[in-house]
Amino acid sequence: MRDNLKIFTMTAVLLGTLFLLAGCGGQQEDGLENLELTDTSGTEEDKGMQEESCGEEETYVYVHVCGAVRSPGVYKLKNDARVFEAVELAGGLTEEAAGEYVNQAETVTDGGRIYVPTLEEAQEYGAGVAEKGITSGTDGNIQGKININTAGKEELMQLTGIGEAKAQSILDYREEHGRFTAVEELMQIEGIKEGVFNKIKDNITI
Repeated sequence: MRDNLKIFTMTAVLLGTLFLLAGCGGQQEDGLENLELTDTSGTEEDKGMQEESCGEEETYVYVHVCGAVRSPGVYKLKNDARVFEAVELAGGLTEEAAGEYVNQAETVTDGGRIYVPTLEEAQEYGAGVAEKGITSGTDGNIQGKININTAGKEELMQLTGIGEAKAQSILDYREEHGRFTAVEELMQIEGIKEGVFNKIKDNITI
């Protein structure tokens, strides 16, 4: 009887020990699994942060909006913004604005000048305003003035005292010497002296 009791007791102890070991092993495996899941989640977050940091940054431009707008000034826009967006930031057109003389679909240029003429200015300068647009300042025209660095023969001939021959001389001079650095440089062209220059100096720009 005693031998049987000892054998039973030893068997029970052995089974209990095995049961405890099996339980600890299961908990350990669960802990490892949880640890692996946490590490994987952290890796995905790191990837997301890296992808976000590698994204393209927005770039901006600054343009000067003036003329017949409600709030003239310098405005910051996205680099692919259009002229109409700059005009909207400036409060929109005034009642006197000749908005049709401005290409509002044009892309703005950093450092550009968007001048919106009035109806009176449009009538005064006529085709000179319409042809050059007076928009983002990319062609250099200001308040309907003709840019002697970019104007063609017909446009130059709109200036008082500048006929076909003088207009061609301006084009030839520009071709030979490059861009004008000052409007007074026109007087270096044969046939354009102080008298002619004084008549057109207020209507030209560079």
